[in-house]
Amino acid sequence: MAERPEKMPENASKVQRLVLVTGPSGAGRSTAIKALEDAGYETIDNLPLGLLESLMTVPRLSRPLALGVDVRNRDFSQSALISAMDMLHRTPGIAPELLYLDCQPQVLQRRYSETRRRHPLAPAESPMEGIQRELDLLEPIKAQADILIDTSELSPHALRAEIERWFVSEGAPRLALTIQSFSYKRGLPMGVDTVFDCRFLRNPYWEPSLRKLNGTDPRVGAYVGSDERFAPFVTKLHEMLDMLLPAYVAEGRAHFSIGFGCTGGQHRSVFATETLAQGLATRGWQVSIRHRELDLQAERATRSRFAASDKDGQI
Repeated sequence: MAERPEKMPENASKVQRLVLVTGPSGAGRSTAIKALEDAGYETIDNLPLGLLESLMTVPRLSRPLALGVDVRNRDFSQSALISAMDMLHRTPGIAPELLYLDCQPQVLQRRYSETRRRHPLAPAESPMEGIQRELDLLEPIKAQADILIDTSELSPHALRAEIERWFVSEGAPRLALTIQSFSYKRGLPMGVDTVFDCRFLRNPYWEPSLRKLNGTDPRVGAYVGSDERFAPFVTKLHEMLDMLLPAYVAEGRAHFSIGFGCTGGQHRSVFATETLAQGLATRGWQVSIRHRELDLQAERATRSRFAASDKDGQI
């Protein structure tokens, strides 16, 4: 395995670090993009290459930028991506890097079989035909990669660790926070370090106009936030975490997870998760959010659409 890259130069803060993430479908690009986002990068996935030059004209960000590019982009081609990298290298104040996520064909085939997805380059054929076409298409781009990570034997967790090894600077906070909401009806989330019970707050479920909404909706947030106990609750949480999180960093912890539970995992716990995550992010912590019950609902809806699509396609 390659050694960790050297530290950026002292004047690196004046340069916009930009990582283009590409590779064959199924190799873990979405996981890598999410890991970079959690590491503090501004991320844009599936950006049309034709818009890249315009993006470079906007004011520079104070944090690094990561762009996901793959064959699903409407203007994707070998020459377009290579030209885009050439343009970035010529742009003053930009430090571009091409991250290529590689994977063995048989592993990609297994991943497609497990998820029952259609390959974007072979929607009406076997996944292996699309995989081979894509690998052939990407071969010249792979040859120009600044960083190449083979994900064939990497779990999503291991890939995230590898992304952090390459792209998280030595001076960045090493503690990643995960905050998630859940329903007590389905039990506690696995691996959560600390849990807070939100069932003492006013329940939007009993308001007919709010029942079918969730805690990401401003109307639900206003309802829960109007509970006189909510603001002191959040204040006390921040006071406690302001003491605990630096101590966890000093102990060498890399990850800490916080759970907020309520009856259905849809209203109060969701809003509490969003509120605390926003507050911690403004304090400079790396925060990722998960809403277990909302994610489960979305997954079920997706499966239903796929099932209906497969049924419609039967003769």
